[in-house]
Amino acid sequence: MAMPVIMPKQGQTVESCIITKWHKKKGDKVEVGDLLFSYETDKASFDEEAKVSGVLLDIFFEEGEEVPVLTNVCVIGEPGENVEKFNPKASLESKKDEVLNLQASDHEAPIETEEKIPNTSLQTEGKLKISPRAKNLAEKLNVDFRFARPSGPDGRIIERDILKLFESGPVFTSAAKQKVKEIKDAQILEPTGIGGRITTFDIERAKQESYVSKTSEVSVPDGEYEDVPLSNIRKAIAKAMYLSLTTTAQLTLHTSFDATKVPEFRKKVKENREKLGLEDITINDIILFAVSRVLPKHKLLNSHFLDDKTRYFKNVYLGFAVDTERGLMVPTIFNCNQKSLSQISKKAKELISLCKKGTISPDLLKGATFTVTNLESFGIESFTPVLNPPQTGILGVNTIVQRPKEEDGHIKFYPAMGLSLTFDHRALDGADAARFLKDLKELLENFDLFLAL
Repeated sequence: MAMPVIMPKQGQTVESCIITKWHKKKGDKVEVGDLLFSYETDKASFDEEAKVSGVLLDIFFEEGEEVPVLTNVCVIGEPGENVEKFNPKASLESKKDEVLNLQASDHEAPIETEEKIPNTSLQTEGKLKISPRAKNLAEKLNVDFRFARPSGPDGRIIERDILKLFESGPVFTSAAKQKVKEIKDAQILEPTGIGGRITTFDIERAKQESYVSKTSEVSVPDGEYEDVPLSNIRKAIAKAMYLSLTTTAQLTLHTSFDATKVPEFRKKVKENREKLGLEDITINDIILFAVSRVLPKHKLLNSHFLDDKTRYFKNVYLGFAVDTERGLMVPTIFNCNQKSLSQISKKAKELISLCKKGTISPDLLKGATFTVTNLESFGIESFTPVLNPPQTGILGVNTIVQRPKEEDGHIKFYPAMGLSLTFDHRALDGADAARFLKDLKELLENFDLFLAL
């Protein structure tokens, strides 16, 4: 009996995946455990194996196509079996035909009657001419009539042009359809949404690119540059960064603390780790531990700002930035405030490994209540971290520099580590953020005493 193979649901928040490679082709024999296809989310990649034996009767999606989770991808069975009922595209085409037939039945008069509409009744959008019936049909079908190719008299858009556009033109999300009028040249839009839909992000990006193009007067001769398409993860990062900076009120405070005891503690752990069974504690582990202990006392920074309300969390779900070859990832250590330093170190290493392999579950990249990003190893002395909305705070960790201070009438140098806290000024005030930094500094400067408590 023919058995469909569905696109697995990798994580509760994943809605669709992209097929990156087929390892079998239509007509191939497959055994249980054979690799069928590879696919990826915006942050991780996976392989799908056959769970039944038989012949690969049909493939419904090609490499590069985005497939909603739990949708039939292919069918395995015996030669000659009917697989049409499993084809999700066949169902979609059927629905389209129903819509088109319905539109046709709604207008018993022939399409050519559009030409009889007097000029005074024509609707115009800038230089475009479109009949009222065509404009109404465009609204019903959720398409932008500016994409239509006019075939009516005097270059006006008529009903049949809208029907053609519906069959072959771009499709918008409902929110994008309302914003698309903000774009003068809608032809420049490049869809990134599920199923090739144009989203509000695509519109905002087009507006930004248009602005950059207008303000740039530098011309580069052909052959002196290379255009490289963005990877899926870079698109996701670009979208997240852009939305963060355009939808929140971000402000960054900078400070530093005396880090004398941090490397001293690391040295002691390193000397005794095998004897005591400890993890190889890093400076980042120590920062994560300290943040997890200070955050519960500052609930404004351990929260999500949800426009009309603030959600405060009892425990700390701590995200931390990981640099990978694929791009930036931010896994989450859940209930971090309930874990020991050694447990945090072990968990962080596990998550970093999964990120670098590209096999981390999308569920582990969500849900953080606060984030730490560390550029200490790159020698950065100060920077402005970008919020991960709806989180209200993100801490940047900087490199250690030698700074002078007066002590008993003498000038001495000490290792100073910089901290950069970006917070959402809609959710909390500068004084609230400063109090968090003050408490964090005190804990880190007395790290050894804190562990003894």
